[in-house]
Amino acid sequence: QVDVVESGGGLVQAGGSLRLSCVASKDIFSIDTMNWYRQAPGKQRELVAFITSGGTTNYADSVKGRFTISRDGAKNAVHLQMNNLKPEDSGDYYCYAIAKAFGSWGQGTRVTVFS
Repeated sequence: QVDVVESGGGLVQAGGSLRLSCVASKDIFSIDTMNWYRQAPGKQRELVAFITSGGTTNYADSVKGRFTISRDGAKNAVHLQMNNLKPEDSGDYYCYAIAKAFGSWGQGTRVTVFS
């Protein structure tokens, strides 16, 4: 099992940027898939982006071209660079690590985008 801790959320004006980080308790390249989810108030949690151990990435249509997921092996971290933020990007962002069929959630970090 792997533990993950998110950071980097905050308050930002629409059009601005934030970078979220998720630090894992083991080698990031040994984790099958690292995912970023978000949940807005009153809405279901949704997948925003993921990156596989092989480096394959995928994004929700709503964030394509604005968000970038990447890995930092030296820090065992996955980052989510979020540019051109919109109010609808607001929510709690969660890191979810899948390693050998076991999933681990972080505690979340809050992003608030105001217009």
